[in-house]
Amino acid sequence: MARMCQDDVGRCDFIDVLEEAVLRRRPVAVELRAGESFTDQVTDVVTEQGDDFAVFRSHARVPVGDILSVTREST
Repeated sequence: MARMCQDDVGRCDFIDVLEEAVLRRRPVAVELRAGESFTDQVTDVVTEQGDDFAVFRSHARVPVGDILSVTREST
């Protein structure tokens, strides 16, 4: 997977990318809008009270709107 930027593909398609990462069970490199980056496995994408969140194996869940981009980590 190439770097997928939420601003380029739109929110709905970006959520689809995160959900695909859940199904593939492979780590992704995550870049947050605030500048932080980390690599982790997405375990779920949930909607609570109208807000979407990406749930990660080792990191706290993150509001989808706070994620700038994701890239599949090479193995």
